[in-house]
Amino acid sequence: MTEFIEHWIAGASVAGDAERSGPVYNPALGTEQRRVRFASTADVDAAVEAAAQAFPGWRDTSIARRQQVMFKFRELLAGRTGELAAILTSEHGKVLADAAGEIARGLEVVELACAMPAYTKGEYSENVSTGIDVYTLRQPVGVVGIISPFNFPAMVPLWFFPLAIATGNTVVLKPSEKDPSAAVWLAKLLQEAGLPDGVLNVVHGDKVAVDALLHHPTVRSISFVGSTPIAQYIYATATANGKRVQALGGAKNHMLVLPDADLDLAADAAVNAGFGSAGERCMAISAVLAVEQVADEFVAKVAERMSRLTTGDGTRGTDMGPLITREHRDKVAGYLDIATADGASLVVDGRGAEVDGDPNGFWLAPTLVDRVPTTSSVYRDEIFGPVLSVVRVSGYEEGLEIINSSRYGNGTAIFTNDGGAARRFQREVTVGMVGINVPIPVPVAYHSFGGWKDSLFGDAKAYGARGFDFYTQEKAITSRWLDPSHGGLNLGFPQHD
Repeated sequence: MTEFIEHWIAGASVAGDAERSGPVYNPALGTEQRRVRFASTADVDAAVEAAAQAFPGWRDTSIARRQQVMFKFRELLAGRTGELAAILTSEHGKVLADAAGEIARGLEVVELACAMPAYTKGEYSENVSTGIDVYTLRQPVGVVGIISPFNFPAMVPLWFFPLAIATGNTVVLKPSEKDPSAAVWLAKLLQEAGLPDGVLNVVHGDKVAVDALLHHPTVRSISFVGSTPIAQYIYATATANGKRVQALGGAKNHMLVLPDADLDLAADAAVNAGFGSAGERCMAISAVLAVEQVADEFVAKVAERMSRLTTGDGTRGTDMGPLITREHRDKVAGYLDIATADGASLVVDGRGAEVDGDPNGFWLAPTLVDRVPTTSSVYRDEIFGPVLSVVRVSGYEEGLEIINSSRYGNGTAIFTNDGGAARRFQREVTVGMVGINVPIPVPVAYHSFGGWKDSLFGDAKAYGARGFDFYTQEKAITSRWLDPSHGGLNLGFPQHD
């Protein structure tokens, strides 16, 4: 009998009324392991209605009690990381160690959510005019929608809903239909932590569910992570419907290697950042700009390190797992023929490599392409797979010009031992997140995540102080009291409730 992954609405599993469903694969086996219900517009309406009904009570719940739920959720999540990591590996394919790392980065934002009172305090100005005070409050916006991608089925939702919930909002989450189980697992864990029913709801599906959220008049904001074309669509549609939007788009992240760099460190970094999670990261290094005088040595060091990597089933202790679907694997592999046709050199070909796993899995081993021309789609496109391209440049100036000419501005890195060059790079590069001898410059939770140019659309970056700003709205109050009031006597120690 086929197992179905159901929606989670008002604290319970709901099949909904949609007749459509989609396959959920085990990418390491290449087989369908269960199916996921696709929400109809009516199903999304039911989830939004549940969130709307839960909002007044949750909004009025004290900060202290909301914190207690977040603290409990944090402890439950930290104690059951292995259980969630196994779910991620079975549906996404990433190795268990990478899955655990994804959860750890999401856990940082849960911990940040526990500090919500410090980030949402208002301001107070006394006696701005005789007997008049002005102060501000930060209040929740209402029902919020979150649309998350397949590549981080736990971390990306955890970037958003803990802050949204901690600040008093209610949520409808639409995870990727390719690996949806993590979202329901997290919702159930929050229920165990004491979150009232209806505060976090999960609906599955495709564009029908997405459009229903974008057009629903009760949904006040949309948070999204995904490819740039979809981010542009999300931003345009949601803003046209009067919503505030944070839409994080695609990337083509560059790593500039200068001649004075520690080439061993740079080679390690390129391999780690290029092939972790099978390259299915918006912060993956996919293009290395190597200065010509050290390019041969650098490429040789990268190729040698790649020869030590193992590809296979993520439960077996391999270094890299499969890609998410057969179609995506074939699309990524197709770029290798384009590379050779465009005059690039295929140094390491991951097609047909020996893997530690079922032959039907969606395998493409780490691949290295050298001398990639910037006119090639191998350079221009966000391939989103384990393909590392090397573009040879004459020096710092040409490398910087190539990076700044890219339509994307998500992440970048420079490897150098020259402090002056690093300082100049961080100032001159037109990219939102910059690493100096750090290949994946994802900010910690109390700094915000987001790129520039076609890598970010909307009103705010993710998490950090900007995340709290996004999920709250400021109210300014001008007050005058003509007579003082008396609250009576109470010698007990003040308590918060």
